[in-house]
Amino acid sequence: MPEADYGRRVFVNCPFDKEYRHLFEAIVFAVHDCGYVARCALEVDDGSEVRIEKVARIIGDCKFGLHDISRTDPDVATGLPRFNMPFELGVFLGAKRFGRTEQKQKSCLILDVEPYRYQKFLSDIAGQDIAAHGGKVESAISRVRDWLSNAIATSIRLPGGEAIAARYRIFRRELPVMCESYSLRMDELTFNDYVAQLEDWLTQNPRVAV
Repeated sequence: MPEADYGRRVFVNCPFDKEYRHLFEAIVFAVHDCGYVARCALEVDDGSEVRIEKVARIIGDCKFGLHDISRTDPDVATGLPRFNMPFELGVFLGAKRFGRTEQKQKSCLILDVEPYRYQKFLSDIAGQDIAAHGGKVESAISRVRDWLSNAIATSIRLPGGEAIAARYRIFRRELPVMCESYSLRMDELTFNDYVAQLEDWLTQNPRVAV
């Protein structure tokens, strides 16, 4: 994982299943293309560490948190919805509310597929700004870009969401060839593999200053 200080780390809390993967990978790209570093529970595979301890540790390391609470459909196997994303959002908000000075600086983006839909299943966060992505990569990238742009205290300028989405499309076209050079298949990329390929591409294709 790339090193970054507390103020550049973004905890990504979203579904990790195949159906959401296109959004997940686009979101991670947007985070890195904006000059930040994405962190999530997938980065460490340690059977000796309890999952909630891992999640809490990563949340503590990150000033920013991106939380997609759109996955409300029942699981096909169990018939029950998954509550991991709202739960981890609660941990993040708890860290901001009760943590020490550094933790109180936390900022988060809450995403859903439709605006105001969250009021029907998570009304406790009513009154907070929720951004809708509509299940579309371009919208998700724009929401991430706008949030990070507004969250930056210094005068760092970022290209617009459309420009970042265009760069993401180029990256996706080139990714299979990049993977081949490392004897990797696209379907076997771990989160760390993906971030390593992404960071290599960004080094070779830096953003044009705006």
